[in-house]
Amino acid sequence: MADSPRPPKSVSVELSSHPEQEPPIEAIRQLLKKHAGERQIILLQDFPDPDALSSAWAYMLIAQTYDIDCEIYYAGTLSHQENIALVRLTSLPARRWAPASEGPDLSQYQGYVLIDNQGTTSQLFPFVEAAHLPLILVIDHHAPQAKLNAEFIDLRPHIRATATILTQYLQCGLLYLDRSNSKHVKCATALMHGLRADTNQLMHAAEADFLAAAYLSGFYDSQLLSAVLQASRSKRVMDVIERSLRNRKIQNSVSLAGVGYLRYEDRDAIPQAADFLVTEENVHTALVYGIVHDEDEEREVVIGSLRTSKITLDPDEFIKEAFGQDSEGRFFGGGRSMAGGFEIPVGFLSGFYENSEYNRLKWEVFDMQIKQKLLRLINPEDGVISTD
Repeated sequence: MADSPRPPKSVSVELSSHPEQEPPIEAIRQLLKKHAGERQIILLQDFPDPDALSSAWAYMLIAQTYDIDCEIYYAGTLSHQENIALVRLTSLPARRWAPASEGPDLSQYQGYVLIDNQGTTSQLFPFVEAAHLPLILVIDHHAPQAKLNAEFIDLRPHIRATATILTQYLQCGLLYLDRSNSKHVKCATALMHGLRADTNQLMHAAEADFLAAAYLSGFYDSQLLSAVLQASRSKRVMDVIERSLRNRKIQNSVSLAGVGYLRYEDRDAIPQAADFLVTEENVHTALVYGIVHDEDEEREVVIGSLRTSKITLDPDEFIKEAFGQDSEGRFFGGGRSMAGGFEIPVGFLSGFYENSEYNRLKWEVFDMQIKQKLLRLINPEDGVISTD
C-alpha cells in the first residue's frame, strides 16, 4: 500500500485523429501493475447512465486481477427505469454517496479514477480533491471538459461509448471473460446495454463500437438485457413528457421545452422527454430543461438535455457556446455525438415553496434566460444551426 500520494504525471491519449491506432493497452497494463495492492475510488457523474455504470464495473473487475480493490460511487440518484433495472438485475456494485451525508473514509484510498466523466458532472470531485487523493486514470469518450492532472488519460471522442473503450481493454487481454462466471456474464450484459444506449441502439455507432458489440455478443445474456430494456416508464416520467409536448416552442426545426420544477428523483425524465420530442416530424433537434429541486442537499439546479439527428450539429460545441463556463473555467455542460446535457446551479435564488408566487416568478426568469441563450444560436439568419 502506498504511504503517500505519488506526484502525478499527466499523459493524454487522444486517438480521434488516428482512429487506426491500437488502444493504449500496454500503458494501462503498466499503470495497473504500478498500483497493485492499492485501493481506488471510482467516481461517476451524479446521474450515471448505463455507459458509465457498466464501464466502471468493467474497470473494477480488471483492476481486481491486478490486486487493486475498487469501489464505485455517484452523488445523485438512479431515476431512469432502465438504470434502476440494470443495477438491480445484475447486482452492479455502485453506491450512492450524497455529499450532505457521511461518505466513505477517503484516507483508505490511494487514488481515484474518473470514468465516463471528467469531474465536471460530479459533486464528489471536490471531496477527493480536498482529500489530496491523486487522480490515477481518466477514461472517457467525451470531448475535453476541463484540465486534469492525472497519471494517465485515455480520452477518445471519436469512439461513441466509454463501454467500447473498456471492451477493448477486455479484448486485449487485461481481463479474459469467462462464460461460466456469472459476474462476467452480467458485466458483459451491462456493457452491451451501455454501448447500445450511447449509440442509439448502434445507429450512431462507429466501427470500434460495432467491433466491441461483436465481441460482447459471445458473453452477454440476451434474456437479462431484454428484461432491463422492458422496464416501464413511471407515471411521473410520462407527466414530464406530456408537459414537454405542451410547452414546446419550435424554431428552425429545433424544439425547445421548459418543464418547470421536478423532484430530484425524477431528473432522468428530462432526457427521456428530449428523446421523445426529437422524433416529431420536421424536428431535428430537441432540448428539454427544468429546475430540479434536491431536498437532501437543499439546492436547486437547472438541468437540460439535448438530442439531435442533425449530423452537422456538434452538441458539445453547441452547449458550451450557449452556456459558457463558471468562475473556475468549468463548462456548465457538454456532449457527445447526437446528445448532450447541461447543469447550472440556481445559486442565491435557490429555495422551493409549495404553490408560491415566488416559484412561478423564478421559473419565468430562468425559462426566459435559457430560451434567450438558445434562440440566439438557432436564429435562422445568424445562428449556428442552419436550415440546410
